[in-house]
Amino acid sequence: MKKPEEDRGAVLDEIRQQLADGTLSFGGAIRQLRLRVTGLNQSDFARMCKLSLRTLRQLEQDAGNPTVATLDSVFRLFGMRMGIVAVRRRGME
Repeated sequence: MKKPEEDRGAVLDEIRQQLADGTLSFGGAIRQLRLRVTGLNQSDFARMCKLSLRTLRQLEQDAGNPTVATLDSVFRLFGMRMGIVAVRRRGME
């Protein structure tokens, strides 16, 4: 369960923004979702996501080569999905 002092919506917005800005990796986002939104340990979170514990650990460490489907399966639980976003070039904002 999430910590009561953190608003779930605000945490999700923060994570989405950091992903969009490129300041948070997919693995970092998954770890933040696990800790800040669910409060679950890796074992319980892996079970919730229908992943092996080893796969979750690799995801959180940005290791391995996960498929889009694997990443999507985790992010969908939080109302997100993988996609393509435009990259802002310096001086063209």
